[in-house]
Amino acid sequence: MTGLGWAEVAWDVVLRGVGETARQVGDRFPLYADPVDGRWTTTGRGSWTGGFWAGLLGLRALRTGEPADHAAAAARTARLAPWAEADTATRGLILWYGTALGGAEAGLLRERAARSALAAYDPVLGLVPWGTALGGPRARARADGVPGLVPLLASSGPEGEAAAAGHLHRHLDLCLDGAAAERPSPAWEFTGGSGWRACPDPEPGWTRGEAWLLLAVADALLRARPARDTPWRPERLREAAELLLDKGEFLYGPLVPPARAHHPDGPLDTSAAAIGAVALLKLAHLPGPEAAAHRTRAESVLRNLTRRHLARPGGTHPAGLLRDGCYDAASGTAVRHALVWGDFFLALGLGALLDRVDLRQV
Repeated sequence: MTGLGWAEVAWDVVLRGVGETARQVGDRFPLYADPVDGRWTTTGRGSWTGGFWAGLLGLRALRTGEPADHAAAAARTARLAPWAEADTATRGLILWYGTALGGAEAGLLRERAARSALAAYDPVLGLVPWGTALGGPRARARADGVPGLVPLLASSGPEGEAAAAGHLHRHLDLCLDGAAAERPSPAWEFTGGSGWRACPDPEPGWTRGEAWLLLAVADALLRARPARDTPWRPERLREAAELLLDKGEFLYGPLVPPARAHHPDGPLDTSAAAIGAVALLKLAHLPGPEAAAHRTRAESVLRNLTRRHLARPGGTHPAGLLRDGCYDAASGTAVRHALVWGDFFLALGLGALLDRVDLRQV
């Protein structure tokens, strides 16, 4: 098959699989699926992954155009509303990706979430704190509290844009501190008098955390314009992107990285690969000689994911699941599973390759 025919076939497989997942989970939210029988572990409210299920339903509706599919996506997006005021930086993951593909009602929810996130911005910490909604101390900074929150904050006007830039740069200050020699440190806690200290979990080398950071930097670079670039500091963002691309081995490392870079014989994480591919496709929208290389690498990653890790019709797994994702290697939780956000970013990347989705809007 020549050209992007493989991507068309794979996109159809993934989005047809959304229908099977919907039938299985009913009114609950999928989290991760068993690698043997494809059964989903679910949550009642969606947790930090609920927006990806709404996003997958939105992508299916975009693909089919069926009124019933649009209605299903809208209904699931509306179920995310309680998270708008939740004390968590992951509301960016939940409410940006859960609303970006929706209509007017989704837009109203996104505006509400953006205002709430802006109100939570702490000028002393220089970011929106990790929060308490998912447990643990509130005054933390984690790499997975940046993606989604950058465009969500920035959507609320100049004040939100400044907060988005501040939130991202503070995370870069922390996570990339000392990264000239080491992998980025993805988790930090503010301890008051002694300031910020690195947390042991997740440890440096968490490849999904590196992909999350690259995705957030790519989103910021797409928003940084010469006439209004002061809060974004685009030169610094470009330097951060180059450092992340290098230290995370996004352009020359394995097409699917291990979940923990320092444990190369451990579980892989296909979701990290899919997130990284979408980040590369976003970077490919930027002018410059690197754009072609970013797109080529992203296409190679996505093609590898669909060839080697995507469950196909007629196999032993339900078709459309991106296998070999790792929820949490340190605790041994769901280390070779399909992950709802892995399916989402694979579908999003394939849709972008096929020019069915504008990554400057999602």
